Amino acid sequence: MTERSADRVAAWERRSEIPLLLLAVAFLVAYAWPVLDPTLDAGVEDSLRAVSWTVWVAFVLDVAIRLVLADHRVRYARQHWWDIALVALPMLRPLRLLRLLAFARLLHRSARVNLVGRVGIYVSGTAVAAVGLGAIAVLDAEREAPDATITTFGDAVWWAVTTVSTVGYGDLYPVTTTGRLVATVLMIVGIAVVGTVTATVAAWLIAEVADQPAEPPPTR
Repeated sequence: MTERSADRVAAWERRSEIPLLLLAVAFLVAYAWPVLDPTLDAGVEDSLRAVSWTVWVAFVLDVAIRLVLADHRVRYARQHWWDIALVALPMLRPLRLLRLLAFARLLHRSARVNLVGRVGIYVSGTAVAAVGLGAIAVLDAEREAPDATITTFGDAVWWAVTTVSTVGYGDLYPVTTTGRLVATVLMIVGIAVVGTVTATVAAWLIAEVADQPAEPPPTR
């Protein structure tokens, strides 16, 4: 991608960042509300489903506009295959949970621009988002499964916290294939978060030691 094309894409991302984030929040509410309250009125659920698909169309348009602005569209699509997959695959109902990954990807894109250098805030935000999205996703997948151990939102949050923190008590665990896929993603995120925290603390300790003045040799 040429420098001019990259500038056009970057300019579009800056202009669309806030509207897309607001739409992403609306999308999350529309997705999570029926999961958290399965007794919703059918009319409300239909409205939320309409909101979800409307926001999804906006995600698709965002990817399409970035492809149009890029000089080498095929190359851009290959370099950003993850974004394209996240708006294409969830059109299939069995893969609807991938919509949450698209939401997370959008948050990551925004945070990468606005939180560069603020490792603590970025890592904390990633952990909180992973717990919240993971809890909703696993509850959606597990609640009605036979022999499910995760049947309430409280159970789901506790399971997500122990999974992301890599503690894994084993008192709650997914029994469905979809739930186990959610668990796999959370494990990977947890390992990355713990590794980042460890590296950050180590770098801080090294910097502190390096800043300490050297002690003079003992005199005799």
